[in-house]
Amino acid sequence: MIDRAITLVGESGAVLDGAAATHIVRVEADDVTIRGITFQNVTMSHVEDRAAIRVGKVRRCRIEDNVLVNAFFGVYLAGTEDCTVARNRLEGRLARTEDHAGNGIHLWTARDIRIVDNRISGHRDGIYLEFAHNAVVASNVSERNLRYGLHFMSSDDCTYSRNVFHRNQAGVAVMYARRVEMTHNTFVDNWGASAYGLLLKEIYDSRVDSNAFARNTTAILADGATRMQARGNTFTDNGWAVKLMASTESAQFSENIFAGNTFDLSTNSRGNSNVLQRNYWDRYEGYDLDRDGVGDVPHRPVRLFSVIAERNEPTMLMLRSAIIALLDRAERLIPSITPETLVDAAPLMRRPR
Repeated sequence: MIDRAITLVGESGAVLDGAAATHIVRVEADDVTIRGITFQNVTMSHVEDRAAIRVGKVRRCRIEDNVLVNAFFGVYLAGTEDCTVARNRLEGRLARTEDHAGNGIHLWTARDIRIVDNRISGHRDGIYLEFAHNAVVASNVSERNLRYGLHFMSSDDCTYSRNVFHRNQAGVAVMYARRVEMTHNTFVDNWGASAYGLLLKEIYDSRVDSNAFARNTTAILADGATRMQARGNTFTDNGWAVKLMASTESAQFSENIFAGNTFDLSTNSRGNSNVLQRNYWDRYEGYDLDRDGVGDVPHRPVRLFSVIAERNEPTMLMLRSAIIALLDRAERLIPSITPETLVDAAPLMRRPR
């Protein structure tokens, strides 16, 4: 246990092996730095959160340039303030089930934390935040984790940007939070029966700006994303680009790119208070007589078949059939099931840069 302000720096090749220990290092003092050490072998437990580095109720800690291998939890911060976790590599045990793996970087009741430029794989959640405020998560790579690349729970006023979430069971879940900003991230290859790039659940006043979503089962699932602003994002080659649940209200989607998705937009409600404006849709079949770059005919992105598939998944077997294409075209002309007001009145004719 470290109970005074020190800087602990490992010489080349320095290794701390946890063997059967509960934690390898516990930090219980302010102003502690741990740098340049390999931590390995923290055993699993079903009754306690064992970690390679456990930090509790301190300020101004720095965990930098370390390697954490085969640890149940990697870095665990509880009750901390003004700490930095940067440039670490965390390689979990690649357990087969979630209950046999802990999180890579775990925050609990923390404030003003910076998680920057780490590489995390093989954990339950790559990065987990609960009751964290004013956290910055930037330039991390979180991949091949058993559940989420990043998981927010009840964490307000946080920002995550320029991260890569790759081949996780699901990319990112932001739940029960306010004023979260998500910008310039990449969500790619998050595939599975219930997988998505980004889940937004019961959040308010969030911003989703300039992100790239590619080859996800569902790129964004918005379930109660009230007053969300989604602007300048790119959705390519996803199963569903956006699923807007009936609980999502007053969201705005503008200047986004939708290309190569099986379904660009789906919803489970005929009512709508959300706004689509000036997005690019590769399926748009309208025209631009005045050549101002904006289509003269509104675009209806919700396909009839997406509504049918949402209610009865086995119908996906008919996706490429001629009858489905005919039904979709008829629904665009005379909407009967799809929401009449969920339209882009000013679709872009050309894909923006």
